[in-house]
Amino acid sequence: MTQSTLHFLKDLAENNNRDWFAENRKRYETSKKDLEQLVATVLKGLSEFESLPNTEVKDCIFRINRDIRFSKDKSPYKQWFSAAIGPGGRHSGRTDFYLHIQPGESFLGAGMWAPTPKHLAKFRQEIDFNPQGLKSIIEAPEFRDYFPEIWGESLQRSPKGYPEDHPDIDLLKRKQLFFMHKYSDAEVMSSGFAAEIVKGCRLIKPYCEFLNYLFFDEQEETFEL
Repeated sequence: MTQSTLHFLKDLAENNNRDWFAENRKRYETSKKDLEQLVATVLKGLSEFESLPNTEVKDCIFRINRDIRFSKDKSPYKQWFSAAIGPGGRHSGRTDFYLHIQPGESFLGAGMWAPTPKHLAKFRQEIDFNPQGLKSIIEAPEFRDYFPEIWGESLQRSPKGYPEDHPDIDLLKRKQLFFMHKYSDAEVMSSGFAAEIVKGCRLIKPYCEFLNYLFFDEQEETFEL
């Protein structure tokens, strides 16, 4: 990413209105092309270990316009660029890699963010029966070094049906389980930034696969009488 792209986003944060955006549309278009080039390079790197059938750059990048219909904040534009990178892009409906570009706040993340009640129940059941499956992924030294913090909300008390002294009660209480790795502006502008994103995606891919199998691919057990 170029310094001019970060400057555009910084200026947008300070002038978040349609008149300013119209006057600076060429800057936006140049910055968007910068983002598209980055995502294209990342997709190429991911293709070495991730199947990406029919996934194009345009499928991954989120619109910069905000949906303000139900928001008290009527700012028309996001103050960042973002992309969902993975098979199918932002419309896949599955757990994928989320890239966020914002001055001072850029990060790569993935994980359980807005699970349905059914998905959350399956997650807790899996933790109860086989906690090591997940813990072997998220407690691996290389993973923890790159994604040192867990982000998201937890219950104050143990979920219904699970004792407070359960050995994995902290995981069972999770309503969200999202991991992030933050990048400095200098890292974002470095020539090796795309390769660094690919490295992070490779590290967090097993966790994404764990969630996708649990939520979408695992076959429900059936019993015949």
